[in-house]
Amino acid sequence: MPRFLYALLLVFATALPAHALSLSDISNKDASGGLKEALTQGAGKAVDLLGRKDGFLGNPKVKIPLPKGLEEAAGIMRGLGMGKQVDELEVAMNRAAEAAVPEAKALLVNAVKQMTVEDAKKILTGGDTAGTDFFKGKTAAPLTTKFLPIVKKAIAKVKLAEKYDHFAGKASKFGVIKEEDTHLENYVTRRALDGLYLMIGEEEKAIRKDPVGAAGSLAKKVFGALGQ
Repeated sequence: MPRFLYALLLVFATALPAHALSLSDISNKDASGGLKEALTQGAGKAVDLLGRKDGFLGNPKVKIPLPKGLEEAAGIMRGLGMGKQVDELEVAMNRAAEAAVPEAKALLVNAVKQMTVEDAKKILTGGDTAGTDFFKGKTAAPLTTKFLPIVKKAIAKVKLAEKYDHFAGKASKFGVIKEEDTHLENYVTRRALDGLYLMIGEEEKAIRKDPVGAAGSLAKKVFGALGQ
């Protein structure tokens, strides 16, 4: 079995004494159950990291900036003494993402529960982010629907949001900004999802690279038993 699979079995260390766990004890059912538990824990950690104050704003990897096509306009606004308004908009966008992300946990957990044996095989034998790709395929559409109203409500408090839609709409006609980014709530929702899947992917890659170190003491207990 792949080394990664052993790390995914850490959940079973709570049900069996360390000395009782061996390779012969690991069944396909156990492997599938361990994989589901690991994916649930990884997704939950990503949601917890992002769904709090500064989860997006304080993390350079996922912080949501203005679309590239509007950077020049933002620079002009700053030059005209409107830097405070630009900053306010950027903070609002990130706060909106932070408010929406907690809604993802239930859908992610449900996706794991509905995982098939074939899904599990693809994840175990896939690339570094095969599990993350599974989540994205199963949850991107419903999460977009869940996130949009939350994001829209959060950014509606910022008066500059209306101006964003106005300028972005004009900019899209000249190809300066993508059509999908012309409405602020759509842009923030998309970036919030990108950030969520990025962090889930980071968790998955960490486990694949260093199962014991990434998963902690419980995984060490399992690996110790497997080595006996």
